[in-house]
Amino acid sequence: MEYNTIFAKSFSRHEQKKLGVTAFLGSLIILLSIFTVFRPSFRHLPILNLRVSMRAGLAMLMFEDTRSSPQESIPIKHAGEGGPFISLPAPFIAEAEEIKQEMKPVCNVFEERSDFCNIDGHIRVHGNSSTIYFASSQVGGWAGNESWRLRPYARKTDLTAMGSVTQLSVKPITANQIAPSCSVNHSVPAVVFSIGGYSGNHFHDFADILVPLYVTSRQFDGEVQFLITNVKAFWLLKYQTALKALSRYDIINMDKDNDVHCFPSVIVGLQYHTELIIDPSKSVNGYSMSSFREFLRSAYSLKRKRAIKISDRRRKKPRLLIVSRKRTRSFTNGDDIVKMAKSLGFAVVVAEPGMTGLSQFAQIVNSCDVMMGVHGAGLTNLVFLPTNAILIQIVPWGRLEWLSTHYFGEPAVRMNIRYMEYRIKEEESTLIQQYPRDHAVFKDPMSIHKQGWNALKSTFLDKQNVNLDVHWFRRTLLEALELLHH
Repeated sequence: MEYNTIFAKSFSRHEQKKLGVTAFLGSLIILLSIFTVFRPSFRHLPILNLRVSMRAGLAMLMFEDTRSSPQESIPIKHAGEGGPFISLPAPFIAEAEEIKQEMKPVCNVFEERSDFCNIDGHIRVHGNSSTIYFASSQVGGWAGNESWRLRPYARKTDLTAMGSVTQLSVKPITANQIAPSCSVNHSVPAVVFSIGGYSGNHFHDFADILVPLYVTSRQFDGEVQFLITNVKAFWLLKYQTALKALSRYDIINMDKDNDVHCFPSVIVGLQYHTELIIDPSKSVNGYSMSSFREFLRSAYSLKRKRAIKISDRRRKKPRLLIVSRKRTRSFTNGDDIVKMAKSLGFAVVVAEPGMTGLSQFAQIVNSCDVMMGVHGAGLTNLVFLPTNAILIQIVPWGRLEWLSTHYFGEPAVRMNIRYMEYRIKEEESTLIQQYPRDHAVFKDPMSIHKQGWNALKSTFLDKQNVNLDVHWFRRTLLEALELLHH
């Protein structure tokens, strides 16, 4: 098998750029000299079509016979002011653009949240050694024998999360190397990713893995092979419905697989936009959170597409789901909340995520018109709500407004879910039983924030429960009822 010759990297990128510019200017001067000396003879020769490498600054001259079909020429000015003009064929611009498009990078390591590689050609994945070999004309911005090391999980700046994610090597096969022999040949593309990091937390399962996996793999309409590192059996079982809807093939556990799998193309890592949000302008086929929710509705066979619209002629009660929590940020007066909500005309459902299988809980969520709960991973289940349903997030004490809005409020709007917040007062927090009222927890919550995430989490998330003022909160539920009329 023949592979393109790839130059070994001998200089830094800055030095390569300087050498490239020097080589280009030198070639241009030589060309001008030749043109000046031998100009009378050029009319008998094919036109010189200059192709300039956008990458290495190397010029290559190619002869193209255009005597029988003259081409329009475009004057290109010399770098110096007032210098001579060189006449180059009009297709030069189109060819340059084509070359530029072909030279897309193999790996993108400049995104803020995730590194990923998109490789076409002859690719060999050796799971046991955590190595992906490739031979391709897709040399990109890093020509030669440069390789990449990346951890395929969409939270690359979080050292805690990335500490449990296997590092993979992506290596080009150069001309003097022998590629490992294929054990298994595949005719479909592959996507390689990790379920390490914070997987197991319901929010991170969706934000860090499932939503990025959808953005990355949905374009293949099931004809794609998943290769996974840091496999957790319980995770695969929990999300098997979504995984099977994205890929028709059995998952390959890279950590325990000693075969060399050969693919026509491979994507390493997942494309991430922001927390529980897909940017259609950055995704293949314009995928969005709305299309992601449609995908889930189909995968989990959810019946309701839209929330109820209350009318005088319709007597069906709107359904309110109260997301229950047992350990932290739980409602201490849940029975009073249920009684008050029923008095307003809601059919109330109280359920705790994790107490049933995900498929069953998805059905419960989809059957409801309003979902309420204290800030936490359980609210991630809003992805299963019908369109135009309402999410009411109870924001705990501790200046957690930004956190709550960023993680659930903004994503809800992107999903065509109507969003409401209820920010509790000091008296509604069980923190008043743990700290005096003149403590920084109440007087200066931001001073706790400044101590770092661990202090914030320990104080305001792990130690706090909510005793909701049902008479005050009643107004919020009345507003929700009003929204359901429209």
